[in-house]
Amino acid sequence: MAQRPKSANLKAGLEVERLTVASVARRLGIAPATLRTWDRRYGLGPSSHVEGEHRRYSAKDLARLTLMRKLIIQGYSPCDAAEVALKSRTKSFESSSSREVAVEVVDCSDLIESLLKAARVYDRSFIENVLRQQIEKRGIINTWNELIVPVLIAVGNEWAELGTGIEIEHLLTEIITRLMQSSNQTPVNPINPRPVLLACIGEEMHTLALYTLGAALAERNIQSQFLGARTPISAVGAMVKKSAPPAVFLWAQLAKNGKSEVVGDIPRVRPAPRIILGGPGWHKTSKKSLVKVDCLDSAITEITRAVGA
Repeated sequence: MAQRPKSANLKAGLEVERLTVASVARRLGIAPATLRTWDRRYGLGPSSHVEGEHRRYSAKDLARLTLMRKLIIQGYSPCDAAEVALKSRTKSFESSSSREVAVEVVDCSDLIESLLKAARVYDRSFIENVLRQQIEKRGIINTWNELIVPVLIAVGNEWAELGTGIEIEHLLTEIITRLMQSSNQTPVNPINPRPVLLACIGEEMHTLALYTLGAALAERNIQSQFLGARTPISAVGAMVKKSAPPAVFLWAQLAKNGKSEVVGDIPRVRPAPRIILGGPGWHKTSKKSLVKVDCLDSAITEITRAVGA
């Protein structure tokens, strides 16, 4: 008798073994309270929940939640991410999602809960120490994806639902920004003689992802230059003309700032820099000269190629 494929056995097992809230939270690296909020607010809960019984998630439910978390890491708002996740066809994703998440995502649920508790009592020292230790242990990007993003999601959910905690979000943002700035030390012997240019385009004020990217590049011995929030395209053009960076990374969190046509105002220089667009605010573009990335990991990959590493 022919043996059943392992992927089929895995899928069948997952359908029988429906996952608890705690188990799904561990697999995704988020707090259980965040899962309950996503269920209550966006309808991203168990697809066959019976009133009065414990919530149990199927493989399809897990696939949608995994997509939700991935989109948020890419910069989508929870509301927009939920809309995409609910409309998505997760059939091809189900069979591999559980195994991939279990392997790729470190269980940070206890650490996330500890950071949230510390943030609610404004324990700056604890938050700074934990994040610094995790950056040294895991690296910038892993700490961002596995720890910082889930904590910010939980705080954002609380503010959206209860209207409280805005001061906590500001506190966390200030702490994280300062840590990333301190981690972004100019490399002594950078692999790129001309710094990569990072900027928030138009009226964009969301800078946290760019500070994180700059620190992650420094970690890889890549030198960068950050122009900050609300950078006019004329300022980007002037820097390109004078410093000829190997890559230009432009961040747009909000759709009103992500107008790809403005990139045409950047002067042409030789050698031409790789123009990389990051953030959920960018409109779709057919320009082959532009590279649109959906996460900081992809941004690092593109920038590394541009500097020839």
